[in-house]
Amino acid sequence: MIPTSLPIAIPARTESRPERGRLSARHGLRPYGRRFVLVQSAATFFVAFMLLFVGFTDMAGAQTSPSNASTGRPLKLVAFGDSLSAGYNLPASAAFPAVLEKTLRQNGLAVEIVNAGVSGDTTQGGLERLDWSVPDGTDGVILELGANDALRGVDPSLTRKNLGAIIARLSERKIPVLLVGMYAPRNLGEDFAKRFDAIYPELAKQHGLVLYPFFLEGIAGDRALNQADGLHPTAEGVAVIVRTILPTVERFIASLPPRS
Repeated sequence: MIPTSLPIAIPARTESRPERGRLSARHGLRPYGRRFVLVQSAATFFVAFMLLFVGFTDMAGAQTSPSNASTGRPLKLVAFGDSLSAGYNLPASAAFPAVLEKTLRQNGLAVEIVNAGVSGDTTQGGLERLDWSVPDGTDGVILELGANDALRGVDPSLTRKNLGAIIARLSERKIPVLLVGMYAPRNLGEDFAKRFDAIYPELAKQHGLVLYPFFLEGIAGDRALNQADGLHPTAEGVAVIVRTILPTVERFIASLPPRS
């Protein structure tokens, strides 16, 4: 509150101007007057404005914070796949899970992504190691398996069965899945490719999953973005994969149920 009265020294009218000046100096008083009231009012208004601004900033921060902020811990995701997500022949910091985690954090999402990729793994191998590869407390799984099934010519019906079993088991544990698809090599024949390519969209529809149709989107067949074997991405290729899949991952994270 601004005071309604101020201790202003009022000299007698019979004194001359020099005398008033001496009186003020002698008693340590200054003729503040109306100017001081205006300055104090402006200062009070500025303080009130800053407090109000800080309050609005805090409210905005609370509204735009990640859904996991109330729990006090980051979202825990598991990238469950084969050499493509494991980061074959790359430093750990350049592997898909590490680059994706870094990018999500730069975008303001508190996320930890465990690299549970195993080079050479098939859907059968993934099913066999699922329970110990995806620990309790996992908030979501990025499921990237099937490329090795296609390269080995595994019957697509078996690939579908294994992926379906992985999804069902995670569903029983109430762990949501982002399904990452793969396309079959065209040299295996039209029928094989048609049956294999249909696995991922059909499973996603059946189980109500977020789907990213093709993990190698944007780099497949590009020599500059793949290693000498033509199969595994370089560090630059991983960066393209992350940039391309990012909107789908963010949509998946937004769809995760709130945690108690």
